[in-house]
Amino acid sequence: MGEMQPKRTYLVVVDDSDEARVALRFAARRAAKTNGAIEVLGIVEPQDFVQFGGVQAAIEEEQKLRIEGVVSSAIGEILDESGIEANIIVQQGEPVKTVRDYIGDRAEVAALVLGAAPSGNPGPLVANFCGNDAGRLPCPVMLIPGSLSDERLEQLS
Repeated sequence: MGEMQPKRTYLVVVDDSDEARVALRFAARRAAKTNGAIEVLGIVEPQDFVQFGGVQAAIEEEQKLRIEGVVSSAIGEILDESGIEANIIVQQGEPVKTVRDYIGDRAEVAALVLGAAPSGNPGPLVANFCGNDAGRLPCPVMLIPGSLSDERLEQLS
């Protein structure tokens, strides 16, 4: 360990949803304004039918490429303008447990940033971390409404 403090890191859990893109944009703007970093976590749920490790590895690699595409289309210009880094991690597991374990190991995570669907079910991560587990996390949860416009996002971040 050097004298350097780890950068304040915003952890964003990303899937293919529009609200995940909004959460990602918010986190990238916050990181840019606070000289922080973002970590983008993609979760591959275990495939019950996969018998061979090579198939699972291929699924995880495909997910990583998909997430890189989401990151680059959603926040590529923010990364370019600000010079912040987006570290992309893909893990396999049940989403709630995977996020809980991931955050538990990392003191530099300043906030878990989740996107909430504009209508209907907010999703299992939102329901869990803003419900049952809200008081047990080692960092704040930022819940970003999926309906925010870019202008509003800019004002709030």
